[in-house]
Order: sequence, then structure tokens, then C-alpha cells
Amino acid sequence: MTIQQFLTPGLAQYAYLIASEGQAVVIDPMRGDPRPAAYAAAHALRITHVLETHIHADFASGAPVLAQTTGAELALSAYDEGELYQYAMPHLRLSDGERIAVGRLTLEALHTPGHTPEHLSFALYDSDRNNSAPVALFSGDFIFPGSLGRPDLLGEDAKVGLAHALHRSLHHRIAHLPGTVRLYPGHGAGSLCGAGIGEQAESTLGQERLTNPLCQLAEDDFVREILAGVPPMPAYYPRMKQLNATGAAAWETLPTPAALSPAEVHALDSTQSILLDLRTPEAFAAGHIPGAIHIGAGASLPLWAGWLLDPARPITLISETGDDPESRLALARVGLDRVTGFLAGGMSAWRAAALPERILPRLSPSEVEERATHALLLDVRNPGEWQLGHIPGARHLMLGDLPAQLATLSPHQPIIAICQGGYRASAAASLLARAGFRDVATLAGGMTAWNQHTLALQSR
Repeated sequence: MTIQQFLTPGLAQYAYLIASEGQAVVIDPMRGDPRPAAYAAAHALRITHVLETHIHADFASGAPVLAQTTGAELALSAYDEGELYQYAMPHLRLSDGERIAVGRLTLEALHTPGHTPEHLSFALYDSDRNNSAPVALFSGDFIFPGSLGRPDLLGEDAKVGLAHALHRSLHHRIAHLPGTVRLYPGHGAGSLCGAGIGEQAESTLGQERLTNPLCQLAEDDFVREILAGVPPMPAYYPRMKQLNATGAAAWETLPTPAALSPAEVHALDSTQSILLDLRTPEAFAAGHIPGAIHIGAGASLPLWAGWLLDPARPITLISETGDDPESRLALARVGLDRVTGFLAGGMSAWRAAALPERILPRLSPSEVEERATHALLLDVRNPGEWQLGHIPGARHLMLGDLPAQLATLSPHQPIIAICQGGYRASAAASLLARAGFRDVATLAGGMTAWNQHTLALQSR
């Protein structure tokens, strides 16, 4: 028996390959991830089925494309019928209790609604160990180490019913499973599909029943507690669920972006196109193209790009050197497929052409303290971070909410954007500058730097 876990950082998503006797099944593959197919090829495995636990909200699924390219059968939940989001592509409909054989292994579908109505978990049986009890549970977004899947993805009208369903799934549908069952979740720490997901990549049902606070609660208390603790909802989640219901196109089929000269980029209408600067906050602050939005390349790019950017607008990438295929893939994984160009030669080419740049001041903690009497200190961190401690007099406006709240800010008042380390503050400052705010700066090093200087803090 082989269980291979594939982590995609940033989105903190886990996909799995389960193999036995030359056969393999893949669960929850991500768009554009070559690793499951490559692993199968390297180990002479034939992928017979590609499974999904549910219609995902936070990333574009690669399941339909992987099934098509490998000749595997796409097997999805049968419980989407009549729901807000329904699978549109041809597939095998899996109902509760149905089983799929993988060599000497068997996967049993368990209907575990709560995070979504159609959610399935997959119990793994190994005939070489015990035919009567599973050895593992691939729980998707049902159970995480230290947490459970958020039940509010379908909106206010559905969330209470889904929270009750989540409690029933936990205390009825899987109540018969022994505590020794290994738990393989769909996400790790950093995902917003659950509150406070633990750092560990796997757990056991027994461990979660013993230590997960939500598992100890009676149903009404459970519903109240889990709904009170859900993390912020990224604006792109509904769009991603619709994309995954219909099926995302293969990443490899997306058009290759054009290499644009500095003059061509300069001629773009920044009110219609998105100039996406992928460099570090320090490089962006030192000089950037006026009107560019800064969301730095790396693990955080897909979440914040998905949250902040309009998928209908064409995107031109700005980096130090030119094209950035890894960042293009990261954008495609949150459905941002319209990357139409990149600045050929990067910012060095822009500077060589003597085209205009804008500077973003990065202020020290002492400079921020001095200016706090007349500037708006805009803290764009998450609510939990804000409550743990913030600069007295600061206003809290989480980064994800900023685009919709720009009209509540005065363009005539200096604004200093603040986050924990500088990444989100730089993104916020770029959005403000693009919207016409002229006096914008950031706190260099964020609250980490502020705390190191032992300056005043206010909690709650």
C-alpha cells in the first residue's frame, strides 16, 4: 500500500495518490499539478480513478483534466443534484457506501455533508490488514487537524443547516470508525477553509475526538461556536465553485502571454488592464510603474490575487526579468486565466527606457509614531491579528475588504498601511495609489518591527 501526499503551499492544499499492485487512485488534484501523473509514471502505476471530495471553493480543480489525460474514470459525489452548484462534466456518480477497488485496497465513499452539501470522505480498507475496519480516512474539507470545515460557503441562508449537517456527519456518519483510523485532510495550516487548522499534515480520528474542541460540543453549542469562528471569506470563492462545477480548462491550453516592450506596457490603459507587479515589497517600494498592483510572487500570490483582482480584466505581469510561468500557474489555480502579457526585460528595461516610476515610502516605527496624529493608520491584517494587538488609533480594514471600502477613506488624508510583515500592506498601498490616493506609505517590517521597538499596543 502506498499513500503519497502532495502539498501545494500558500493554498495549503493536499492531494493524494493511493496505490496497490500497479493501480492508483488520485484524490483532489489541483489544476496544473504534474506530480500525481509523474509519480504514477515513475512507479509504473495506472491511474484508474480520479476522485473529488467536493466542489472546491479555494482552488481550481485538476480532476477532470487528469482523468481525461490518463484515461481514468472521474468519480464525483452524487449529492450535488438540486444544489446551488452541480457538476456539469460527465462522471461516475458516487453514493454513500459505494466502493472502488485499487489493487488489494478498497475506497468507500461516505457522504459527510456540512462543509458543502455534496461532500464525500473516503474510507480506505486494506485487505492485508483488516477487511472490517478502515485504516485511513481521506476527509477532504470535513475534518482537519484541530479544526473542521467551514459551513458558510453557500451563504447566510444555508449556513445554519450545513452546520447542523456537519455535526451529524461527525457524530453519526463516522461514529462507527475506530480512533486508530489515520486522518488525511484536504488542507493544512494557512487555509481559510477552516478556522485554526493545525500544522500537522495528518492525524487520527482518536486524536481529533480527544483534542479538537469542536468535537466535544452538543449540537446547538457546536453550531453557534463553528459559525462564530469562521475565518474571513475570500471574495473569489463563489466564482471558484462555479468554475469547478463546470470544469476548468487544462492549464497547458491557456494562451502564452505576449512579450511587451516598455512602450507597449506604458500605452496600456491601467483602468482597464491590470499591471500586476510580482516583485518583493522592497523592490516595489523603491520604484514601480504608476497604477501597478503589487502582489508578490510566492506562496501568498494565489490567495490575494484571487481575492483582489478582477478576473474579467487582462493581466500584464511585471517582474525583475520578464515572464514568470510559476506565477502564471499560481494565478490559473484561482481562475485568473487572462494573463495576456508581460514586461519584456522586466523593470530594468522600463528604467532603461526612462519611463515614469512611482516611489512608495516605507516608514520606520518611529516615523509612523510621529505621523500618527495626522495620518490614518490603516491596519489590513485579519481580525484575529488585529485583536491580539494593534497601534492605538489605527483603523482596521482587512485587505480583502479594501476594494469595496475605498469610498469610505478620504483621498486627502495621508494613509499608512500596516500588516504583520509588509506584504499585505504593500498590496493595500498599491490599491490605494491606483485608486488616486496620493499620500500613501507603509510601515516597514509591519507590526513585527513595531513590536520589536516595544511601542504602544492596544488589544481588542
